[in-house]
Amino acid sequence: MSGVAVLSVSDLRVSIRGVPILRGVGFELEAGRTLGVVGESGCGKSLTGLALMGMLPPGARVEGGTVTLDGRDVTHLSERDWQKVRGQEVSMVMQDPFTSLNPMMRVGAQIAEVFRLHHGTGAAEAARRAVGELERVGVPSPAEAARKYPHQMSGGQRQRVVIAMAFASRPKVLIADEPTTALDVTLQAQILRLLQDLQRREGTAVLLVSHDIGVIGSVADDVAVFYAGRIVEAGRAERVLRTPEHPYTQGLLASLPRAGQDRLDSIPGQPPRFGSLPEGCAFGPRCANRFDRCDAEPGLLPTPDGHRAACWLVLGAPTPTRERPGPEGE
Repeated sequence: MSGVAVLSVSDLRVSIRGVPILRGVGFELEAGRTLGVVGESGCGKSLTGLALMGMLPPGARVEGGTVTLDGRDVTHLSERDWQKVRGQEVSMVMQDPFTSLNPMMRVGAQIAEVFRLHHGTGAAEAARRAVGELERVGVPSPAEAARKYPHQMSGGQRQRVVIAMAFASRPKVLIADEPTTALDVTLQAQILRLLQDLQRREGTAVLLVSHDIGVIGSVADDVAVFYAGRIVEAGRAERVLRTPEHPYTQGLLASLPRAGQDRLDSIPGQPPRFGSLPEGCAFGPRCANRFDRCDAEPGLLPTPDGHRAACWLVLGAPTPTRERPGPEGE
């Protein structure tokens, strides 16, 4: 990256009930760019998004590191201060729009509340602007839609409402946590296009969280691959996805369906539990290329293709010393 980062995360460490989950996460995100965060369920990618919103779950706490938003350290803001930042400078679109919306409020009133709370807009003007936001995100008959309750709308329309709320204050950063997972393939493409269109108009920095590396590859400028609470590969998306260096990234790409393929490839074994991570490289028990040096966990190392990977193979490793793990990682 060559521009000024609107979001900078350095050595972020988060624990839940004393168990380390995020283990030194760091990245930068520029205005107008999309960083795709990808990895298996439970790897820490969604927790990263919650930490950046000041919305950690009960029992979770930041143990170290810094989060800087537009030059301001927001790592340890009070909840009162977060309420001034959240929804205005940084917003979030979550996976299930039905749980993100208040079922007892009309959707127009929920969007209007953003203008009233963050901008002090009067009720009538806020209601008018809410209709405008619904029109902007492509909800049909926006004035009529504003009077509906969430259960009266389709899943795709509800997600558009959530996106309208997220963009209403023109935030500097948008965190989209699996925004298309609950939708069918056609609606997924529509929602991703909508996010890209709004991003281009506003110059918003987008952090897109997904377990689907195909989705990440279709929209992200940069990518960060998570495994066991760490970033194991990062860089420009086209470079990482064209020439992955970390065996885990290679496994994710190999698991994508291809024409004429009878059976999908899979990564052997299971992700480790955070309370009992293996010594050294956390991916080691599942890796066919493990050798003695993997007993020490590497940091992100520069690759020949210009990105970074947390794998000793980047430096040139000896021939693998053991066979590929079996189906159960044995």
